[in-house]
Amino acid sequence: MRKIYVIGIGAGDPDHLTLQAAKAIGRTDVFFLLDKGEAKESMIELRRRMLKAYGKPGRRIAEGRDPDRDRTPADYEGTIADWRRRRSEVTEALISEHLLDDEVGAFLVWGDPSLYDSTIAILDEILARGATRFEYEVVPGISSVSALAAKHRIGVNRVGRPFQVTTGRRLAEQWPPGVDDVIVMLDAQQSFGTVDGDVDIYWGAYIGTPDELLISGPLAEVAEEIRRVRAEARERHGWIMDTYLLRRRT
Repeated sequence: MRKIYVIGIGAGDPDHLTLQAAKAIGRTDVFFLLDKGEAKESMIELRRRMLKAYGKPGRRIAEGRDPDRDRTPADYEGTIADWRRRRSEVTEALISEHLLDDEVGAFLVWGDPSLYDSTIAILDEILARGATRFEYEVVPGISSVSALAAKHRIGVNRVGRPFQVTTGRRLAEQWPPGVDDVIVMLDAQQSFGTVDGDVDIYWGAYIGTPDELLISGPLAEVAEEIRRVRAEARERHGWIMDTYLLRRRT
């Protein structure tokens, strides 16, 4: 039976790689890479360094192109379902063509595979179709949420109180009810601009990399600075990955 690892490789710092992840990389025969169009050399180079440091001799790389999707669809759930189906077809073709019987394959996932990543769901979709068989194991990684909190030297939650992780799209609709601490990911539209009230923000981009950016303070005072710094960084690098925590003062 073929085996596949889904390996969390952290938010960007090579030292985020866990011992478990390094050992899994060392057992892998074929690495599957699905790059988005905006993937830049710095992101690719980090993966190369990990494979060089921990990969075994003779390892292979099978590359595919991540299908494009509409970023502002009228039917969000339908668009995502269609994109996942197309992505699963690309992934299945890579596995079928490149992973031999009794070999080990792996996907290197930014952050943690359980948090806003589709790899697990796509592998389940492939297995459900029944044409391609394999077993898989998930190796957790340090998420951008954990890295953000560490860099700002804060706790994600406050004593005895819940928090919620959500997306910029959801935040733009409403502040999640019942919580005062909200972690926001995947926010290309900077939805913190829709938030009113006495709120602090802890923002970070390129966390764990030499290009790391960190800003914190009262939202009303630093929101414009974050917009400016973010726009300049995206223009400079051609891409940006950022995360932030919003904390109501109570």
